[in-house]
Amino acid sequence: MNTQKRKVLVTDHAWENLLLESRILSEAGAELVVPKIGKKDNKLLANELLTLVSGVDGILTCWHPVTKELMRKARRCLVVGRYGVGVDNIDIPYATSIGIVVINVPSYCQEEVSDHAMALILSCARKVSYFDKKIKTGEYNLQTESLFRITGKTIGIFGFGQNGKTLYRKAKGFNLNILIFDPYITKEMLEEYDAELVSMEELLRKSDYISIHAPLTSETKHLFNYETFCKMKTTAIVVNTSRGGLIDQQGLLKALDEGEIAGAGLDVLIEEPPTLDDPLVNHIKTVITPHAAFYSEESLIELKETAARQVAEVLIGKTPKYIVNQEVLQQS
Repeated sequence: MNTQKRKVLVTDHAWENLLLESRILSEAGAELVVPKIGKKDNKLLANELLTLVSGVDGILTCWHPVTKELMRKARRCLVVGRYGVGVDNIDIPYATSIGIVVINVPSYCQEEVSDHAMALILSCARKVSYFDKKIKTGEYNLQTESLFRITGKTIGIFGFGQNGKTLYRKAKGFNLNILIFDPYITKEMLEEYDAELVSMEELLRKSDYISIHAPLTSETKHLFNYETFCKMKTTAIVVNTSRGGLIDQQGLLKALDEGEIAGAGLDVLIEEPPTLDDPLVNHIKTVITPHAAFYSEESLIELKETAARQVAEVLIGKTPKYIVNQEVLQQS
């Protein structure tokens, strides 16, 4: 009988401790392996992970890339679990080709993400962050910027998955007119919603606020760029709580500088954390938060527990609920 304890490598995490994951995985006869080098030094961390991964049966990752090279060295690995919804940091095709199950946590933070999207819209529209900065530098003047009523305006929801649907409910509470663009949604699927399904062109042209809720893929990368911003209202605001790569940041910067749009609320950036001299971070027309839309005390517990339990299920021979690469189950 093989009594060797299974091991699960945690590449990185954004919370204080891993006690919950450790308890759940210990019930499946597994222990955590945690690198000593923090995520602040990505190159050294990547090298350490390559030395640790050869002896593990599973991987849990937050943001660190789970590459072909890393998985090739993980010869015992059965499962890669993503702390979160998006899996663009995992080489899914390669994982599938060598029989590794990839899981994610697609339904843990809809309330938080939609709250955050609305908060960014409100902060940009009501100039909350702008006024706060001005007052703290000694300028107390409400007439420095034009403000517009929110009720009756139009919000465009780009992507109508669970986060988009939850935002819809909150947008209705602000009496906003709602437009939806999603290539996978039909008018019949929207019968229970008081919203209009539109083309991308209409979404850009008609929306006062656009909130992005889509995965980062080869089709969606830089889908929002200078040309698309030029099609929006000059009073429009764009909000992104999905992935930084959906927006061409240089195009956004140019659009903001030229007055093509009025503002941007960004919880995600291409480079995280950004440099201190990042022009978007320092721009007067942006509100930036540190990839925090997913976070609450409640959502964090749900995220950690769901990810760890699914990894544990694979280790003991069960089929988890949220498998990203279902085709791996067809392999012998």
